[in-house]
Amino acid sequence: MSTSDDGRADEAQQDVGAVEATPGAASLAGVGVGGNAVGDTRPATGRGGRGDDPEADLRTDAAILGPLDEAPEPGTAYLIGAGPGDPGLMTVRALEVIASADVVLYDQLIPATALDGVRPDALLLDVGKRGGGKQVPQAETEDLLLGHVLAGRSVARVKGGDPFVFGRGGEEAQRLRAKGVPYEVVPGVTAGIAGPAYAGIPVTHREHAAGVAFVTGHEDPKKPESSIDWEGLARFPGTLVFYMGVRRLPAIAGSLIGAGRPEDQPAAVVQSGTVGAQRVVTGTLATIADVAAAAGIKAPAVTVVGGVAGLRDELRWFEDRPLFGRTVAVTRARAQASGLARRLRALGAEVVETPTIRTRSLGAEVPDLVDVDVLALTSPNGVREFMEALLRSDRDARSLYGTMIAAVGPGTARALKAHGIVADVVPETYTGEALAALIGGSPAPSGQSPVTGASVDPVGARVDGRPGRRPRRALLVRAATAGDALPDGLRAAGIEVTDLAVYETVAEPLSASALDALRGVDYVTFTSASTAGFLAQAGDVTDEDAVGPHGRLPVGPRTRAVSIGPVTTAALAELGAVPAVEAREATIDGLVDALVRDATTRED
Repeated sequence: MSTSDDGRADEAQQDVGAVEATPGAASLAGVGVGGNAVGDTRPATGRGGRGDDPEADLRTDAAILGPLDEAPEPGTAYLIGAGPGDPGLMTVRALEVIASADVVLYDQLIPATALDGVRPDALLLDVGKRGGGKQVPQAETEDLLLGHVLAGRSVARVKGGDPFVFGRGGEEAQRLRAKGVPYEVVPGVTAGIAGPAYAGIPVTHREHAAGVAFVTGHEDPKKPESSIDWEGLARFPGTLVFYMGVRRLPAIAGSLIGAGRPEDQPAAVVQSGTVGAQRVVTGTLATIADVAAAAGIKAPAVTVVGGVAGLRDELRWFEDRPLFGRTVAVTRARAQASGLARRLRALGAEVVETPTIRTRSLGAEVPDLVDVDVLALTSPNGVREFMEALLRSDRDARSLYGTMIAAVGPGTARALKAHGIVADVVPETYTGEALAALIGGSPAPSGQSPVTGASVDPVGARVDGRPGRRPRRALLVRAATAGDALPDGLRAAGIEVTDLAVYETVAEPLSASALDALRGVDYVTFTSASTAGFLAQAGDVTDEDAVGPHGRLPVGPRTRAVSIGPVTTAALAELGAVPAVEAREATIDGLVDALVRDATTRED
């Protein structure tokens, strides 16, 4: 990676918060059917201990944390609703409990980032269904929950939607209460409200429905007969919302019509509501089953019956977002991916997080700063590592008094500001070359003028524009693999350079399921040369197998690569790939803007 790319890569990372990847925070893998979440139908993207291999045995043994011997005092169980699929709909309490739990038992229909905050040493047990694949029976799930709590552990039982709305949370609570162990219920946003809302359908409305009834479309198959009062539902003067009833939709509609519900009443089915894969079909009670079948609607989905379903065309909003219907892969480090992913989801995209890199601290020691005239930082990661190293040596920002602080771009400048330090100089072009020219007093490349903060000279006197006196000694704080443009530019200006590597970028292995997911995306984003290089490495595409314009990138023929800037584009070129989109400004904002422009003009 070149110096300028080091700056670009981590400039982008700062926009979403630069923190080191958490070892336990691998993304979810696979999806299932069940619970009360509308659900996220994205393909598996994770690796490690969350069962990303659909054929692997689910992790149901307790060996990682030792045998399940009962402790003198039990722990606490938390029955957590993770909401319908959109990570932004998770509650603060849910995230707090997940972050502190010793053990997490999770279903598949939870948001893709629901477990990103787990402790590195937490035991993660996948107990969710996989649409006909392997699963942990409910009785065994309850045994695991109870066993770990009795062993004195804090256990988060994470479900899609709300645990007490068709989520079998009531059964689990009864089992816990029978054993006298403490538990807490953490409600979640249920799919029966959120799914229709994202489809533009209010479940109640003064002119259409004074009430709403939630009904299971999938009763216990062991029941000798249905307990649903179809005549009562047919007479109900409000909205009916059916969960988990896609395969039984013809029978549900027939039962309602047979019991007297008007066959011309509006109806809608919402599949994968609240996420970018959302699909909605509308019709009448008489036609909705055929309409859904013709459209290939599948679980997870909810069905809405009532006058409110007729408001769909008037009130739809989610599908009108610029990236709706587009699937975007984010390849940046997991710790920095969430902010970009959040931005893309807010624009309607279905996001597949496939991190190809992560940063690793090198535990560097900061040298004596007395004779340092300028401190140059090329990434938010570098800022974080530098400040932590400074504190380890019993020093703080006061040690930088009289030192010019140079940042390669606005992301690095924001990271400094978070530590109470205002960057003195920031080039308009976010590259090592531009930063070297600005520090050394040479004209900025391409006639660019510098963008500065409260600029000071090496002795602390305020100046405008470039420093008034050329520094003699510079300390560069960078990644271990940073290039030569910045130090070479400074040395050419007669400045003595000390290069301090504070972190390194390493590959984040991708599972087979993650690579499969990549082949189906509309866009794949690259925020640095390293994300491109490591993705090519993970895909193991040889030069002989490389196909333009994607070269050695393991993506599908319809996928469009999006580059954050020219340095990353050059790295892609070395892989035989030509990005379809390049940001005009090498920042996350620039990348997102470029992607939106392309998506809104793209002709498929």
